[in-house]
Amino acid sequence: MKKKILYIINVDWFFISHFLPIGEEVLKRGYDVHIACGITDKQEYLESFGFIVHPLSISRSGTSVILELKTILEIYKVIQLLKPDIVEFFTIKPVLYGGIVSRFFSIPKKVFYITGLGYVFMAKGLKGFIVRNIVKMMYKLAISGKNNSIITENIFDKGLINSLKTVDKKQIKIIKGAGVNLTQYKHLEESNQNIRVTMACRLLKDKGVTEYIEAAKILISKGIDVEFELYGDVDIHNPATLTNKDLEKIRKEGFVSIYGFTSDIANIFSKTNIVVLPSYREGLPKVLIEAAACGRAVVTTNVPGCRDAIEINKTGLLCEVKNTQDLAEKIKRLIVDEELRHGMGRAGRELAQREFDIEKVVAIHFKIYEDMNE
Repeated sequence: MKKKILYIINVDWFFISHFLPIGEEVLKRGYDVHIACGITDKQEYLESFGFIVHPLSISRSGTSVILELKTILEIYKVIQLLKPDIVEFFTIKPVLYGGIVSRFFSIPKKVFYITGLGYVFMAKGLKGFIVRNIVKMMYKLAISGKNNSIITENIFDKGLINSLKTVDKKQIKIIKGAGVNLTQYKHLEESNQNIRVTMACRLLKDKGVTEYIEAAKILISKGIDVEFELYGDVDIHNPATLTNKDLEKIRKEGFVSIYGFTSDIANIFSKTNIVVLPSYREGLPKVLIEAAACGRAVVTTNVPGCRDAIEINKTGLLCEVKNTQDLAEKIKRLIVDEELRHGMGRAGRELAQREFDIEKVVAIHFKIYEDMNE
């Protein structure tokens, strides 16, 4: 009989954008591949590859007790039904709920892919203290087990998991992001005419969209000749999303051009000069991996995840989080210093070849699967 692998993840499109190459390779190696996830409109697309999809009623933003219990029960039932040889859990709720539920079953291999531990581990005040300790207890219960492997995307999150003292530190591995197919991301020489600065992300406040808009205002108001672009859509399921009203205001102000979601970010980055992501916190942002693959200099924030995606002062510059003036100064530095910008772009491409190649990411995944047999 074929071995079964079950991926449990919050939503279908996130599996496609970040982990599809891993799933495809598992199919090639003869596994039955099941995906349990929240469904938007991507179920048929996933099934066209040969994946077997199991819809979950998982909510990324809601806190309804009834809905959360329903999600936990659905995860329990899909594991009970499939009796998988390997289960890999991605994103916070699948890791916590799935990890706890899976303790009721004898599963040979469990992998917990932590895409970011979130702000709860840095929240201050009494409420933050209480919530953080509840979540820590849940993580301890979810991920404990001598044959489990935990994947984090940056060293900060690895340290947090290690501090829980619930698994051996040898069980915690770092994979720097989802990786990219370097044949699809070409390093083309950038144009030095009509300098462009680009930000691409879900349009969330905690991605630093507001700071990006304000930085653009500062620089353009000073007479700097540059075009600022913003690619991405609102995310109605995330409480931090910008609204359509916000976007209309940005358009009317005219400092930044908004283009919506694009499925061809490699082409967009090949036509830009600088990629910006002033996020408040990340696991390891794929957009910065894509920027490196396209050979583009980066400005991002000095926070976990973002700083792990660049070689500081070699492939990009760091600015202080939520500091619009510092962000503007770092962007300006790359605009005016053509030699620095080009050098960082070349170094970024080398970094992508060394650390972000999708073939290497897939190989590390399979080594983790196989090591769990030992």
